[in-house]
Amino acid sequence: MYVYRDMFMMLARNRKVGEPKLVWQDMKKEEVLFDQHTFGDLVRAFLDSGLPSQAMEIYDEMRQSPDPPLALPFRVILKGLLSYPELRETVKDDFLEHFPDMIVCDPPEDLFGDSEDVIELPANAIFYAFVQYLSVK
Repeated sequence: MYVYRDMFMMLARNRKVGEPKLVWQDMKKEEVLFDQHTFGDLVRAFLDSGLPSQAMEIYDEMRQSPDPPLALPFRVILKGLLSYPELRETVKDDFLEHFPDMIVCDPPEDLFGDSEDVIELPANAIFYAFVQYLSVK
């Protein structure tokens, strides 16, 4: 299983589109089943590589898996879908269907208001403020 996972992740990083389908077909012939965590890792790898359609194909396979769904892989996928709001809503609906008592935190639409109002601080200023905060405690 890990050989296939690593192969998929390498193909995703190299932005390959056709090869994963061939590997997936071979995997199915050999009756290899991924666990939910591996599915989450694969979907996230394809999302991080800018290949959302391939990621969602793997997500569909995850949904058809005989393993019961787990919350953590869904959260990994939801974080990877921040750049794809429509796809994120679909996965979020699935997540809430499986885990109705859990909460999904959506990022604010506009965290800082107008971009003109945003003040950039150097990293050392933020670190200094954090050190000051710790020294008060």
